[in-house]
Amino acid sequence: MRVVVDAFGGDNAPLEIIKGAAIASKELGVDITLTGKKEEIENIIKENGFEFFGELVIVDAPDVISMHDEPTSLLKAHKESSMAIAFKELSEDRADAFVSAGSTGAIVVGGTLLIKRIKGVKRPALAGLIPSPKGHYMLMDMGANAECRPEMLQQFGIMASVYLNKVENIDNPKIGLLNIGVEDTKGTELQTEAYKLLSQAPINFVGNVESREMPKGVCDGVITDGFTGNIALKLIEGTASTLFKLIKGALYKNIFNKLAALVIKKDLYALKSMMDSSEVGGAPLLGVRKPVIKAHGSSDAKAIKNAIRQAVVFTEKGVIETISANLSEI
Repeated sequence: MRVVVDAFGGDNAPLEIIKGAAIASKELGVDITLTGKKEEIENIIKENGFEFFGELVIVDAPDVISMHDEPTSLLKAHKESSMAIAFKELSEDRADAFVSAGSTGAIVVGGTLLIKRIKGVKRPALAGLIPSPKGHYMLMDMGANAECRPEMLQQFGIMASVYLNKVENIDNPKIGLLNIGVEDTKGTELQTEAYKLLSQAPINFVGNVESREMPKGVCDGVITDGFTGNIALKLIEGTASTLFKLIKGALYKNIFNKLAALVIKKDLYALKSMMDSSEVGGAPLLGVRKPVIKAHGSSDAKAIKNAIRQAVVFTEKGVIETISANLSEI
């Protein structure tokens, strides 16, 4: 299997991206294609002694699309960027899956217009895994579609259910609809109509879920529109970060607290590891014809390795074929 990696996408590119790809190559036995400025990539590999297990291919791409560029510029103004060239490798069957920590908007554009949608899919959506006391849960959509129609949320529910079953090995995953109350009459027309459609879908729909219940892991997948999902995601990330800083401040407040911190140090590290997004890897763009993984913009080598692992499992488990089959039922 070959995974194409956008070597110049993300805050820590290209060093951490290349390092993560090298680790994934050795640990997972996967062939890697790196896209970006070829000479710079070769120098980084040589200077750091990175070793790749399988056949490494480097495809030269002189340009980089930034977070500030218009996403659609991927198609023309930045068609020679590392991301655009990576999408070309995938679309022309020289790779089986795609990983990038670059611009979310550009990845959605590339996935939708270059890789194309699965037949019948209204809109592809980003589905991310968020830590919870029970492990993690999926939030979908996380920002690909600011405005949605009820039938789109129904499809999101089906795609999330398939991914959770195939990739995360969750039997009959519970799928909930993010809302302001649990009653089926709550919310705007979008939520009330989506509730009806999700109830008819071939999934284990458990009804509405309030945002305060999400972190508890009451369901395996939470469905919402991209605008609400992105706000929820950033609130969760900000709250977790702030909480850890407050705990750290309290533990270092005085000598007695520092002694107490020594006692619970192991448990604190375990808690921090559980909440570490780099353990997950990235967010799949579900609804397109080939595996596309969006890694976090601040991904380090560990996160990139796990995003590649995620892409490998995504490909091997036949997620896209199962999504297509399930959508045909509605």
